Amino acid sequence: LLRPNIRDLVPYKSARDEFKGQAAVFLDANENSFGSPLEKSYNRYPDPQQWKLKEKISSIKGVPPQNIFVGNGSDEAIDLLFRAFCRPGIDNVIVLPPTYGMYEVSAAINDVEIRRVSLLPDFQLNMEGIADAIDENTKLLFVCSPNNPTGNSVPVEDIEVLLHNFNGLVVVDEAYINFARQKTTIPSLTEFPNLVVLQTLSKAWGLAGLRVGLAFASEELIHVFNKIKPPYNVNEATQQLALEALEQIGQVNAWIKQTVAERELLVKKLAAIS
Repeated sequence: LLRPNIRDLVPYKSARDEFKGQAAVFLDANENSFGSPLEKSYNRYPDPQQWKLKEKISSIKGVPPQNIFVGNGSDEAIDLLFRAFCRPGIDNVIVLPPTYGMYEVSAAINDVEIRRVSLLPDFQLNMEGIADAIDENTKLLFVCSPNNPTGNSVPVEDIEVLLHNFNGLVVVDEAYINFARQKTTIPSLTEFPNLVVLQTLSKAWGLAGLRVGLAFASEELIHVFNKIKPPYNVNEATQQLALEALEQIGQVNAWIKQTVAERELLVKKLAAIS
């Protein structure tokens, strides 16, 4: 599926990528040794692979760190998928409207054909329509579950049908998974090498201002993400603050329960309006 130019790409590398030990100073980086004007110094470049953050996420999600990509929001992961797998003007992707708008924006930016297969009246997948839309140049299929803006989840069984029968990548966007009764598709990663699961710290974790997006996939796919991402795509302050937040899982779980309770209350109040 990979574009030939990406397959043959020699990625940018710094000494940080090659050195696995502990060090405070990297002479090749040309960092300012005086520090910075800020109380906390940010004169050193951040870990380009965000290993401490990935290890913490791994302990929460039950996914090995090497199967995790951390991006500047989930939007970075979406854009990288287009840039890695879709040849401009040749390949196409399938989106299932009404759904998250950035899939189409990234497709347009990368000059990739968009094929729209509208959801059924109950907002579930039109499986026949999806099958009819796929051809030999279809590289990505985006499934948002729970869906933005309709709020419903897509049955995992339907997603697995797509994974079994589609030769491209099935990208399951789970930005709102913390608020759903349905389980994540992350356990399916061990069975399906063509699955990419997107999550975020922007919603349940309340870190929208930090821009921390997550992609879970096979090591092979994560290698592709790391190959083409900017060298330091997640800044040091974001990595540190995200690590602090991830220690507060109890608080976040309490917020999730309260949010779901408020959602149920809103449903009752709305139902009482003529």
